[in-house]
Amino acid sequence: MYQLTSSALAAIAFFVVSATTPPTVKAQTPAIRAYQPKATETARKSQIQDQVQKANPSRFDLQKYPLTESNAPHWQDSLWAIGVLAPEKDYAVQALENILQMTTAPNLSDPQKGIIDTAMQVGMELYRIKPAVYGRLQQSFLNTVNSSNDPQWVALSLVALAKTGQDSPNSSSIAKLSLRVQQRFPNWSQDLYLRNTLQAVLGDRQLNENTTLPNLSDLLKWQIAPQQAHMYVLCRPNRDVLCVAILKDRNGKFVMQGKQLWSTPLLLQSLRNLDWYFTNGRTPQGIYRMEGVSLQPDDEVFHAYGQFSLVNLFVPFEDGVNAFLPNQKGKFAGNLQAYQALLPPSWRKYTPIQQTFWAGNVGRSEFRIHGSGAAIDFFQSKAMLVNPQNFDWNASLGCLSALEIYDKRGILLEADMPKILDALNTVGKGKVDGYLVVVDMPSTTNTPITVAEIAKYLSP
Repeated sequence: MYQLTSSALAAIAFFVVSATTPPTVKAQTPAIRAYQPKATETARKSQIQDQVQKANPSRFDLQKYPLTESNAPHWQDSLWAIGVLAPEKDYAVQALENILQMTTAPNLSDPQKGIIDTAMQVGMELYRIKPAVYGRLQQSFLNTVNSSNDPQWVALSLVALAKTGQDSPNSSSIAKLSLRVQQRFPNWSQDLYLRNTLQAVLGDRQLNENTTLPNLSDLLKWQIAPQQAHMYVLCRPNRDVLCVAILKDRNGKFVMQGKQLWSTPLLLQSLRNLDWYFTNGRTPQGIYRMEGVSLQPDDEVFHAYGQFSLVNLFVPFEDGVNAFLPNQKGKFAGNLQAYQALLPPSWRKYTPIQQTFWAGNVGRSEFRIHGSGAAIDFFQSKAMLVNPQNFDWNASLGCLSALEIYDKRGILLEADMPKILDALNTVGKGKVDGYLVVVDMPSTTNTPITVAEIAKYLSP
């Protein structure tokens, strides 16, 4: 998940079938506000106007607003606004260039690094979707690859250069840049950002990782811990395609809705179109502890999360969890072998299912299942990034995004969070806890996973 200023947050907008009767979800619908004043057409226009003001060229004057700790909220808000509006303006390109040139500067403070982090991600996104306008950033990315000592910035820059079509370096140049990175960082294979980026750029040949999907039936039959609810979120590797969540109760029985499996769609794509190992990247595959909810009042973060409570998810090494494992208080702090022991034997050497372990290891945190109060067309670059079939869902910065739609009058039309919260409260007998597992299922097509496809893996 992401950590931004409150005003930036206001801008944004997871075996065997028993012969006995499976559980049925009870009606425990959370309180719903049918009308939301912040979702009206007038409020939406005001929200966009607020972003226009924060993206005003005058706000990017480094003489007036130097990159200091006191100005960090100002820069975060302004850079976020550029990301929202995706303006095809020279001043926006220049503003990003001015900040990205600092990726090679020594002795940066944490607030300065935070500003550069945001500029790097916004710049990378716009460089990739609007190269005709933001192509000038190429030199900034090349300078970063060649001279920056920050592995994440180097990795982000290499990804940007490798995955942009128009006027991007050819494959030979990318291979040379990759070699340059390996030479500059002799221990690159021990760094999550560099290792995974070079893997993506050069392919799996050098890293000898096990990426053949094991038998899904083994995972769906397995219990990470006894007497715990399990939610499985099954995705395609292309996260522009909707994922589907199914749910198993504390006795290991899959929850039904009528004669079919209980299920709900979720979007696990990154708003920045970043991979799982980057901050604000796609939701990692692997095991999450599901523990409690975060109440969502109707306040300034309505646009980010919608009106319903958020389901709390915790990755290994993350603080704040009461008990990642039922018999052990506190966070999971074991090694990779201890994490692998939570999986069925056939899955323990499967590299992608380890992503939450490594994401937690580098500090990713605060994953949630939540809705969105932002307009579906709030992010101006969305049409270039999102599958049109999923346009009603808003991508997040690492979380699992549920559908939540309002009309121009601010009237709630559709929302999946009540269904999710109701189901989890039912299997948890009034509380939300258990485990959530995210898995990508390879396919030759980009069609969403169906309940019928999943059912094949649940047959006795």
